[in-house]
Amino acid sequence: MNIHHLELYYYVAKHGGVSAAARRIPYGIQQPAVSAQIIQLEANLGMTLFHRRPFQLTKAGEELYRFIEPFFGGLNDVAQRLRGGGEMNIRIGSPETIQREYLPRLFKLMRLRFPGLNFTLVAGRTEQIEAGLLAQEIDVGIAPLLGKRADGIKRKELTRVPLALMVPGNFKPASANELWRQDRIAEPLITGPKDSGISQLFQIELQKRKVDWFPTLELNSQELIARYVAEGFGLGLVLVEPGATPPHGTRLLALPGFPTVSYGLLWMGILSPLQKAFFQETQTLAGAFPQKTKR
Repeated sequence: MNIHHLELYYYVAKHGGVSAAARRIPYGIQQPAVSAQIIQLEANLGMTLFHRRPFQLTKAGEELYRFIEPFFGGLNDVAQRLRGGGEMNIRIGSPETIQREYLPRLFKLMRLRFPGLNFTLVAGRTEQIEAGLLAQEIDVGIAPLLGKRADGIKRKELTRVPLALMVPGNFKPASANELWRQDRIAEPLITGPKDSGISQLFQIELQKRKVDWFPTLELNSQELIARYVAEGFGLGLVLVEPGATPPHGTRLLALPGFPTVSYGLLWMGILSPLQKAFFQETQTLAGAFPQKTKR
């Protein structure tokens, strides 16, 4: 039997199907390629290993999985022992603001517990972080928890943060309610992608107030939104993320009556001791940053 075919079958049996396996195999391979090689494995064995719809291992498939699981399932543990007995790197996905303002303090705490620990950072929105988890490119994410999670991804709330408008320091009117009372809001609105959960939530709340105000600029990160507001391109919709402060010459305008947004941790599978320690320190530090907006 081809060892690579067995490896692919291990992921299919473990995760309950070809499409789920393709998302979790820790190297690039497309679903059709997985399907084709599993078919070759079944042809070589002369038997069916699992039923496709609904997914269920056959008796032969169960026997084969029990045989190969200890080997493929134990590879990560062997790699850790060969490196010296433990994990020395954790891969984290989060928005850029969190990486700049929040994570440096968290890393200092972690290195007190794990000297020599290394970190790999990946910037992205929640959906990009989820994709990184599914592809096993990152170990944990810190992001807004809006919407439904993809299958297999777990979540834990750390805190709830408000929405706000980032405005120039001398901007008038002085409150969001004054802004809503205008016949027409002349200032351009700068947001993230209009299909993002935060942008959709904002538009729903505007509709409740019978306010029509749609994005003029759609940008991919709060870092960019802040930059464009500071340069005078409009007013920006932002989350008041832990530890973040508005750029010089801007301020945050509170949005009274708007719902807060859950912010937290994303991960898959069983947490390793290192990941558990990371979660503990993250939760301890989560309440350390005051959330302030000016009305």
